[in-house]
Amino acid sequence: MKKLIFTIFFGSVMAFGANAQIQKGNVMIGANLSDIKFGLDKPNVFTFNVSPKAAWFVQDGLAIGGEVNLGIATQKGSGTDFNYGVSALGRYYGETGANEIVKSSRFFGEATVGVQGYNPSGGGSTNGLGFSFGPGFTYFVTQTIGLEALLKYNGVVGFGTSAYAHNLGIGVGFQIYLPGKSTARKVERDMR
Repeated sequence: MKKLIFTIFFGSVMAFGANAQIQKGNVMIGANLSDIKFGLDKPNVFTFNVSPKAAWFVQDGLAIGGEVNLGIATQKGSGTDFNYGVSALGRYYGETGANEIVKSSRFFGEATVGVQGYNPSGGGSTNGLGFSFGPGFTYFVTQTIGLEALLKYNGVVGFGTSAYAHNLGIGVGFQIYLPGKSTARKVERDMR
């Protein structure tokens, strides 16, 4: 019975808590998708990039974690290009601004630094220190799910036939915001 009451209370807190998703101790897990193309005419180009990420809120509105980048671009008869990366991630959500435009939304800034690479099939690879930064917008569909758009400048400095590669990317994605152990313990203590 205690577990049922705890589950109902915890679900209510998650459904109706204001700004609960970006509080200290919570966890963010999700992914961004970008550069998705399905070429229907010749040369039948297909591109797809996915960036799964996870972060922990070290203070209200500030999350630190990691991100993995995986991308592929292939063209019939021309080979396949790969890009990859593993990076540390930092994200800061602004106090106000987006909420005044669209209710249940936030602007944020995101930056990453880590090991990245771009390896086209025709040569010209760049592998080394990768970094990215840019603004984003999250619309919270529920207190635990956010849909987002992100504009990021991506750069790689390093080794290979090209010492520097960079691009500007637009991505869409989703994040799931889960309560941390401290938040869950606090709710459990309140239930007693």
